[in-house]
Amino acid sequence: MTDPETLVGLSEEEETGLHRRRWARDRELRAPRSPQHLSTADFLTLGNAVCGFMAIYSITTGVLMPHLMGDAMPNRHSAATAVTLLLIGSMCDLFDGLVARKLRSSALGAELDNLADLISFGIAPAYFVAVWGIVSPDSNQQLSAFIAVTVLLAVVLRLARFSAVKMRPGIFQGMPCPMGAMTVIAIVLLEPPLMLGLLMILGVAYLMVSRIEYPKPQGLLATATLCWIVVSIGCLAAWAAGLPGGDTLMHIGAIAQITLAAMAPLLVIRRKVGQKVGDVRARRAESRGC
Repeated sequence: MTDPETLVGLSEEEETGLHRRRWARDRELRAPRSPQHLSTADFLTLGNAVCGFMAIYSITTGVLMPHLMGDAMPNRHSAATAVTLLLIGSMCDLFDGLVARKLRSSALGAELDNLADLISFGIAPAYFVAVWGIVSPDSNQQLSAFIAVTVLLAVVLRLARFSAVKMRPGIFQGMPCPMGAMTVIAIVLLEPPLMLGLLMILGVAYLMVSRIEYPKPQGLLATATLCWIVVSIGCLAAWAAGLPGGDTLMHIGAIAQITLAAMAPLLVIRRKVGQKVGDVRARRAESRGC
């Protein structure tokens, strides 16, 4: 805003020129940086990518390698750490867009965001599924690898469509990748029968490439999402530490995540049907009034 005291004694032309210079400066500050410079939002995006890689590393060293070496009990600390890292990655993904809108973004922002999301919400959950198929008591490596590839391809297609298709503001087409990844991991943590779990994961992959519209996490929804991430991290910490009720908390959190993923498209469809019914009734009322 322009300080009124600075305008005292200025002519109309000088005042207009001052306003124009300040508007030009504001536009310059908010304009995207060149590809050679990273913005604050870009560092959050890179943090998301690092979290995805470290989650894969944690699952490999704490779950897969002990299993291959004959340890029947996987390290729950490593599993909890891996999931916590992906939740932190989700938090970075939630905030990088908000920071980019509030502060100056860079020309690399959108590309970095897609690449980081591919690591954390595509490769990492697909790797979780593949490892689960190896360490599960009813192991089926070939089928679990196929479902893992399906999850990865669903995320690739989802991200490509997000870049190519313009949606109206505040709307995603298809389940957002972070939500899909967390749902896949929640299914793995519950350890249902392998075939049932893989079918559920296949359903999540379908929702990510579907045309169902999901609201973007903005305002109260963003706050609720952040609170849910913090609560989930707390449940994982209790489970990893072996605290009384930790197993119950982890299972409740996983079931709540799966229920949310299952109910979200139904609520969206119900809202759209309600809007169409309201439009039909409004047109009928207008025709009767005529």
